[in-house]
Amino acid sequence: MDGSHTRRGQPCWFRVPKVGMIAANDGVLLRNHISRILKNHFRDKPYYVDLLDLFNEVEFQTASGQMIDLITTIEGEKDLSKYSLPLHRRIVQYKTAYYSFYLPVACALLMAGENLDKHVEVKDILVQMGIYFQVQDDFLDCFGSPEVIGKVGTDIEDYKCSWLVVKALELCNEEQKKLVHENYGKVDPACVAKVKELYKTLDLEGAFVEYEKESYEKLTKSIEAHPTKEVQAVLKSFLAKIYKRQK
Repeated sequence: MDGSHTRRGQPCWFRVPKVGMIAANDGVLLRNHISRILKNHFRDKPYYVDLLDLFNEVEFQTASGQMIDLITTIEGEKDLSKYSLPLHRRIVQYKTAYYSFYLPVACALLMAGENLDKHVEVKDILVQMGIYFQVQDDFLDCFGSPEVIGKVGTDIEDYKCSWLVVKALELCNEEQKKLVHENYGKVDPACVAKVKELYKTLDLEGAFVEYEKESYEKLTKSIEAHPTKEVQAVLKSFLAKIYKRQK
């Protein structure tokens, strides 16, 4: 959808010769396999309907996040003044946090016979973790090595509402803001280089290191406040997997 070239170190499926737009139908087939797999393994379980509801809800949330992300980058309607931390947060909460972090833990809770309504604080922690994860992703898109992260970052060219551009607009003076407006969202490598140079001038690497430290401390404090040691252990294992990741 965003015209990328690589994902996880390989060409995007739609760019493979003879695939093209057939990829859209392949996506539909894969999506249909979710309910088939759940039916195959869990139809006799008391939590089966709740599991189906959970997957449907999270799919809707993810698609909504993707929609917000895509409509902020529509050609002819590009407007950097709309880009803010609340908009960035809304996009990543829906597009990334629910399916990447909340869904697997919610599945485990349902299968353990728990009522999800009684675990709102767990959901909140996982959503915060997902937002932190996406900010890392935004940072690595620009500052990470393509060989390590498995894709060539194109957030600048794609006019994405990235944490980096939102932070840059927060920190820069009028002249620097003009530079961002003139060069952000352009495919020309010279324009991309100017934006990256500004990011370095504004020390966005330092700002990210500070954000990562604060996020880790806040998440650790929230996790340790949870009354159940088993839940704490799961949440801490999630956090350990992503803290200071390079890919």
